[in-house]
Amino acid sequence: MSRYNTPFEIHVHGEVPLRADVSFEQLQEALKPLWKYAGSRSLAAGAASVYEEEPGIRFDAPKHLLQMCWTVPGDDDFRQALDEMCMGLNDLAEAGAPIEVTFYDADFDDEEEGGNPDDEARDDFVIYFVGPTPAAIMQVQRDLLVQDMIGLMERHFDGSELGEVVKAVDKLFERRFDDLVNSMQLGRPPRGPGGSQGGTGHGGSRKPRHLH
Repeated sequence: MSRYNTPFEIHVHGEVPLRADVSFEQLQEALKPLWKYAGSRSLAAGAASVYEEEPGIRFDAPKHLLQMCWTVPGDDDFRQALDEMCMGLNDLAEAGAPIEVTFYDADFDDEEEGGNPDDEARDDFVIYFVGPTPAAIMQVQRDLLVQDMIGLMERHFDGSELGEVVKAVDKLFERRFDDLVNSMQLGRPPRGPGGSQGGTGHGGSRKPRHLH
């Protein structure tokens, strides 16, 4: 299916450790929502990014690792494909892993002359999480949050002073785990501002495209 005049360029980025027994055929089936959305008939055909400098979707069989640095034109309906992909990867993952997804507003040009300075890009950034168990997903969510918080607070406090902060985060995640251990929503973060760790909402300064 060809996609013209789509409102977003969507970039998917992440590495997912896979079980040693996972085959290419199993991975192809799990990633079918992505390559099918791109209009391809197989993972091999749809693995290439629209940008040649990006490696696309790769299966490193010796390392049992899925690597994604892949851009596709699309719309908000791509979020459904992401949900389905995460469900498939949960069954193949060896450990929890984050997958970063950035929606770039294809129609917005912040360097356009004569543009309305009040206009804001509809960019969106979200992190999806996959893992073999709810506990594995929760662990990687916790690790990312602690990493972000320590990075921010170390500008003002010594690292040795932040133990209580980490303990408080752990208590919050323990409570959340108790509430959501059987929830299918565990790997689906909130959208937009205040969502996943490191997420940026609509507007504001834009992230450079294709830089990681």
